[in-house]
Formats: sequence, structure tokens, C-alpha cells
Amino acid sequence: MTASVDVATSPAGGHALPPHFASTDDAAPKRRGRRIGFMLGAAGVLVAAAVGVLQVTASLGYDGARAEFDAAAASARDSATTVQQELDTLTSVTDVADLLKTADTGVLTVPSARDALTTASTDADEAAGPAKELLIEPLPSADSKPSAFWDLFAASDQLAVDAGDLDDLAADLDAATPAMTAASAEVTEAGVALLRSAADAAPAFESAHLSAKNDAVIALRDAASRVPDTMLLDVTAVESLVSMQDAAGQVVATEQAELAEKAGPLQGDRLEIEAFARSLAPGVLLEFDWNQIVNNAGSNGSMGGLTTWWWDDPDRAAIELSNSVAEQWPADRSKALIAHEVGHAISVKCEDMYDSSTQDSIEKWATAWAISMGFTDDANGVWAYGYPPQSYIDAAYGCR
Repeated sequence: MTASVDVATSPAGGHALPPHFASTDDAAPKRRGRRIGFMLGAAGVLVAAAVGVLQVTASLGYDGARAEFDAAAASARDSATTVQQELDTLTSVTDVADLLKTADTGVLTVPSARDALTTASTDADEAAGPAKELLIEPLPSADSKPSAFWDLFAASDQLAVDAGDLDDLAADLDAATPAMTAASAEVTEAGVALLRSAADAAPAFESAHLSAKNDAVIALRDAASRVPDTMLLDVTAVESLVSMQDAAGQVVATEQAELAEKAGPLQGDRLEIEAFARSLAPGVLLEFDWNQIVNNAGSNGSMGGLTTWWWDDPDRAAIELSNSVAEQWPADRSKALIAHEVGHAISVKCEDMYDSSTQDSIEKWATAWAISMGFTDDANGVWAYGYPPQSYIDAAYGCR
């Protein structure tokens, strides 16, 4: 309680101050101020600690999101590389297919094979479409790592979204590959089938043009023989088709030239004689020339023949006959002389059966071969070269 003061009786007058202005409770506000300061300091520490935790959490979360993003990006790039390689392969194959279709004149190939290649090429274009669209899609990229935790959280969320998009893109790219692989195989198969249809047609084409020159026929055979080894569609495949067609063109051109030379009243007989000669020597490629005088014979009822043959592969020969052979056809003497010339030609299949070192033995062989085939008229070579040894005749029976 506060002490009372008697102002009237105070010796000095004035005011007498009490020992205290207030009770001892006046010290309390100072203690509360210290407590508030302590609390504020503690709160600051807690806030700083929370911010630190957020910063660490945000940083670790970003690192994890970035790792997932980088993995997704690498997977997408790998898928894109695979798809690009497959697309390049398919494009290369379809480009060759287009060249094949452009080069194909139809002289040898089967129309159905060409149609199959056209269909396969169309299917390939459709298979390549989705891949081309996917490959032009830009891949998302990641910016440098932010500093503030709120930026880190935002960047992590974006990385997660982008990683998901990359996973989806990789899956779409992977799904586009099988269709292109199948299309590439389909185009290759159809292109090779087109080539083989031309090669398979070559023998029949040759048979349809018997009067063609040997060199043209051999070129066609050589070109066709390379096709079975073709397994891929490349420039070589196109060259094979062009080579076959060029050779086929020469077969036709040389035949037309030969037929033009044989035109006239004897043409029918000449062609019959040529067919007869071929029937005597199956497997030997023969070409024929006709002239008024051959080997110094052909006038006054005489007949002349001259044969040139080659020992190398394929078995082939060229027979030149005088017009008188056709004029006397189908007399036995005409057939006998032709058999003698074919005896020279077929020797390419039987070169080890006789002595070919002298002209006399060569002529004796051809005569013996004609006799072994049943042509006994002296025009078989007996009149010109004499009767051959029996050993030659016996050997000639084994040459067919």
C-alpha cells in the first residue's frame, strides 16, 4: 500500500515523494520483453530450419526428376535413332523399287510381279508415314537447375511432365518400327520376285528367237544367271534388270537382221534346215549364215559348209551353208552334209573323244559322227575326206 504524507506539517514544504511510484510488480514488463525476444528468435530459427528443409527437399526432388527426365530423353533418342535407321533402309529399298519400275520395259518381266511390287511400294509409303511425323516432333529439353526451392519444385513438376511425354514418344517410336521392317521385307521380296520373273522368262524368250546371234543370246543368259544370287534391292539389282532387257533387245535386233538376210524364196527351207541342225545337237548354241559360195562350193549342184566352234563355255558354234543346201532340201545328201557340219559343232561337248590336232582327224571325226547318226550319203564327208576309222565311229556314238 502507499504511505500517506501530510503536506501541511512537512518541514520544508513542497511535496514529499513516496519511496516507490508503484508496487514491486512494476518489474514484470521487462521480463515479458525478454521472453518475446526469445520467442521471436526461436521462431526465426525454426523458419530458417524449415526453409532449409524445403531447400534440401526441393533440390533432391529436382535431382530425382532430372534423372528420370534424362533417362526418358536417352530412351527417346535411342528409339528415334532406331526408327531413323529403319526409315532410311525402307527409303533406300523403295527408291530402288521405283528405279526397277521405271527401268522395266515389260519385255521379260511378268505383269503380276510388277503389280505386286507396286502394291508393296504403296504399303511401304503408308508404313513410313507415322515414323516421319514422330521424327519431326521436337524433344523437350531441361533448363539449368534453379536456385530457390519454389523454382525447384516448379521445375521438378515440369520435368515429370516432360519425362512422361518422352516416354510416350519413345513408345510410339518403338511401335512404328515393326511396320517399317515388315514393309521393307515386302518390297525387297517383291523386287527380287520381279527380277526373277525376268530371269525365268529368259529361256522361253531365247527359244522364241532362235535366229538371234549367239553373242546376244549368251549376254542374255549371263545377265539372267546373276539374278538367283540377288537377295537385296540395290543398284546391282537395277543393273541386272537393265542388262537382261538390253540383252533381250539385242536378241530381237540380231534376229530381225538375220531374218532380213534370209528373206526370199529360200527362207522357209533355210529355217527348216536350221531347226533340223539344232535337233541334232541339243544343248549346243548354233547360229547360221548363208551365202552363194561356201568353202569353195555351192555352184553347179555342189554344196558347201563351214563350221566354227569354240571350246570354252557355253557350247556354241556358227555354221555357214551355201544356198544350194537349201535348194536341194530335204534331199538325203543335203541332210548328210548338214549332219557333217553339226558333227563339228557338237564336238564342243566331246572334245576328248578324238584327236583334234590335225585337219584330217577333225574332218574324219565330223564324218564319223554323221555316220553314227545314220546319215550314210557320201555328202556326210566320205566323198570329200574319205571313210573315217571305225574307232572314230564307235567313239561318235557316245557324243550326243
